[in-house]
Amino acid sequence: MIFDAADRARIRDELLRAARADPDIAGAALVGSAARGAEDRWSDIDLVLQLARGADEAAVVERWTSEIRDRFGIADTLDVFAAENVRYRVFLLPTSLQIDVSFWPHDLFRETEAGFALQFGTAAAPTRPPARDPRRMIGMGWLYALHARSALARGKVWQAAMMLDDLRDEIVALQCLRAGLNPWHGRDVDRLAAASLSLLEQSRAPSLNLDELDRSKRALLALFHDEVGRHDPALADALAPAVSALAERP
Repeated sequence: MIFDAADRARIRDELLRAARADPDIAGAALVGSAARGAEDRWSDIDLVLQLARGADEAAVVERWTSEIRDRFGIADTLDVFAAENVRYRVFLLPTSLQIDVSFWPHDLFRETEAGFALQFGTAAAPTRPPARDPRRMIGMGWLYALHARSALARGKVWQAAMMLDDLRDEIVALQCLRAGLNPWHGRDVDRLAAASLSLLEQSRAPSLNLDELDRSKRALLALFHDEVGRHDPALADALAPAVSALAERP
């Protein structure tokens, strides 16, 4: 059975009560859509925990995992480590509800993104992650285009399709960056201008047919080169001969 908003609210409240009662937890905050007032039917739970001084991080994580399993059941977990080696344990419940619990060393507990609803404890001064580097995104774009071209020449249609999808992702990220939108996990992609979304849609190959994949490659290269020019005209000029060569049929 799939979760509903009432289930999510109940579980979030139980997790916050457990955090307040845990001597190894000194503070807690909600982040994500709930903290921003943007929660909808499909939102997950994002809970940030501040470890007490001297707490054994690994032991606390495993104890919380056991308690969540006993209370709600767990289908699987995934650990993601962010900067400063902060652990995010992602829980998938049998109802398909996602719960992200991050465990922060005491002195690192702070706001790192827009939307940080402190529930208890004391947070350090907020910080923001470094801005995404468009130069690196451009480099990854032409690298994916290179691999798409060679995959098409070798008749490796699945690899070509994957490389073209990766190229499209970099184009989308560049467009979002220029528009002041968040490209992370596609969060703000749907807010791009309708004309941009239309061109992105047209650049997709409807099948793994070589002709369609080659058409997709050429369309994406045109979008990519145009977007590079909007970020760095001199680089776009330098890339023009290589982009033209990549657009040719192998």
